[in-house]
Amino acid sequence: MLVLSGGQAETLFDLALPVEVMDLPADLAGIDRLLDDPAVLAPIEAAWTVTARDFGRPTIPMERLVRLMVIKARSGWGYETLVREVSDSLHLRRFCRIALTERVPDESTVRKLVRRLGPDVIEEIVMVLIGSVTGQGAPARFQVRAARIDSTVVESDVRYPTDIELCEDATKILAREAKRVRGLAGDRAPRVRDRSRSVTQRVRKLNRTLAARTGQGKETAVRLTGEAGQLAAVTVGEARRLATRLRERARGRGAQRKLTAADRLEVFIERAAKVCDQVDRRITGKKITDRLVSMSDPDARPIRKGKLRQPTEFGTVFQIAELCENTRRGARGLILPASTKIGSPNESDLLPQTGAKLDRLSLRPRELALDGGFQSGPVNRHLPKTQRTFIAGHKNAGSRRTNRRLAKFRVGCEGRISHLKRRYGLRRSRLKGHDGARTWAGWAVLAYNLDTLAIRAA
Repeated sequence: MLVLSGGQAETLFDLALPVEVMDLPADLAGIDRLLDDPAVLAPIEAAWTVTARDFGRPTIPMERLVRLMVIKARSGWGYETLVREVSDSLHLRRFCRIALTERVPDESTVRKLVRRLGPDVIEEIVMVLIGSVTGQGAPARFQVRAARIDSTVVESDVRYPTDIELCEDATKILAREAKRVRGLAGDRAPRVRDRSRSVTQRVRKLNRTLAARTGQGKETAVRLTGEAGQLAAVTVGEARRLATRLRERARGRGAQRKLTAADRLEVFIERAAKVCDQVDRRITGKKITDRLVSMSDPDARPIRKGKLRQPTEFGTVFQIAELCENTRRGARGLILPASTKIGSPNESDLLPQTGAKLDRLSLRPRELALDGGFQSGPVNRHLPKTQRTFIAGHKNAGSRRTNRRLAKFRVGCEGRISHLKRRYGLRRSRLKGHDGARTWAGWAVLAYNLDTLAIRAA
């Protein structure tokens, strides 16, 4: 059952508190006023399943969830730390509309609701917030005069991938999933042997060989990786037979449970089979396209941005578009929901998404500053017409003084991306998959925009 508001958060106990406790700090007070707008919760209500709005167990109030997640994005806390800190803080309790006599929602409740809402809802909330302050009738209207766009990589929550360690993960995960569902397949079900220990021994042997610097590292790595791939392939075959057995026994009572178990097992089988194929291609010297870098996060991709410190990153590319009221030094604006695509898209590949969001909000910046990776053709085709467009490293119209001003303004986008990564957790997504990365980035952008508007109104 959908619950949007939690109702009255004050109790008789609040009358005994000091006056200072009743007033929120300036930053939280500004955000509190912005979140009081009923339109902020409208996307949640629209996305909630119609059949579940008035039936089932009540959820926690959605306004409470949004405020908890804003605090999480601003502080960088994990879910357990978030619940503990809010429980102990009178100011945070008042901000989240949780009375002194109420329990703070359990961390698993918050985590599951974030997953249930998904990326589309949180991105819609960001669009509603931006539209509410940039619209014609908005009080203290935010006048968008300039925009700057750049792309960055949000790392996935994976370790540095190697083929032999992926084989280790594949054998371990398949054995674990098979053990979980083997009881559903009957007494004579095919057995999936756990070969992760054998693969781990080869990983350690390879590490010792590389540490010894004997000059045989490359040959040893290829040989041991091939052996690990063979072990993983045998495990894949056993798991396929178990999945087939589950489907054969999916009759009568409990059939749906067996089919669900088979579907889940086959998902990991396909990922493990892809790992085995990558190992075979590496040994035979063939090119590997669309490489899998994690068994738990199949949407993560290797991305090369030419950085000396970190040549290859593993995650998702996001395009950040910041809308500012001026191009002065230190300008702070609003950020659109980040545009993204699985893989390693070029700068211009994400422009249609960014342009569609600007068109929906009816925003027409007068000046546009872009990174050198953009091309003038896609920019003119997908973004709104502007009075002046500056692309770093390209020949641009306008005076030398104007180009220098826009060049400095564009460089500020690098600082804004760094700010988002250091302050709002955009460096690494702790949610799995492409939708998880979008959800993580959406909450970070929402928290940043709320802080920006609160600072502007102060």
